[in-house]
Order: sequence, then C-alpha cells, then structure tokens
Amino acid sequence: MTYRIEGLAPDRSAPLRAMGDDELSRHRAVRLVADADCGYPCRVTLEDARAGERLLLLHHVHHDVDSPYRAAFAIFVREDARQAAVYEDRCPPCFEGRTLSLRGFDSEGALADARLASPGEGDAMIRALLADARIAFIDAHNAAYGCFAARIQRDGQ
Repeated sequence: MTYRIEGLAPDRSAPLRAMGDDELSRHRAVRLVADADCGYPCRVTLEDARAGERLLLLHHVHHDVDSPYRAAFAIFVREDARQAAVYEDRCPPCFEGRTLSLRGFDSEGALADARLASPGEGDAMIRALLADARIAFIDAHNAAYGCFAARIQRDGQ
C-alpha cells in the first residue's frame, strides 16, 4: 500500500502574513517566534521551525464535514513557507519523536478506525490502517497536544 502525505497549501495562510497583530487577532491568529528547534511543527513544510523563525499560529478546520466528526484546532505555519512538502511512502520530519494519533476515515468522513503510533511506528501504523478497505484517508494528530499534523492519502487519490 503506497501513501502520500502533503503539507497544507501555503496560499491558504498567505493573506495572514501581511496582517498586523490586531487584524490577525480578528482572524483567530497570532504571530510568534519559535524559542526552540522543536515544538513548532509547520503544517506546510512538515518540519519543525528552528529557534528564531517567525510563525503564525492559526485556527484550521482540517475535517470539514457536516457531521459530528467536523474538527478544527490550532496549527503552526512558518511565515516564509512558500511550498507544500510532499512525502511518498515515508513519514515527514514533523512525525519523528512524537506519538501520533492516526484517525482513519471512510469516504463519507466518518471515523472507521484509529491507532496510536509511538515514535518510529508511524509508517507501520499508516500501512495497517490503509490495509482496511473502509479507510479513504487518515488524519494524523500529535497525540499529546491533539493538533492536526497532516492528512495521509492513498497514493493516486
């Protein structure tokens, strides 16, 4: 089973980059500077921002369905993120060292199965979920903080 993990399109957050703090606040976003090399995973580049990098912390609806499974949470985006990262048949750097909650959804957007993946187990758990024909896609979340990490699609979808 092959799969693809792609960062969010940078144009979705591009208008926020030019906004001042007051206007960002009206859009449920804030500007901040990473104070460590880990802990600020960018959802466009799928890498942790480095200490000193500027980021936007914004509200993101990642599972936009008209059902009880609709979901949103805060995510980080580097201010200078210009291209979405793509990972095929491997996990991105932002998965490393983190426990992941992998939520497998069917084609209607309903939760069909879920797994917890300890650090280093992401690839195996993704493949196990995708072996289930009911699973149309997987949303990965950082288990500790609950934030959306990335969507995982079967390759070719």
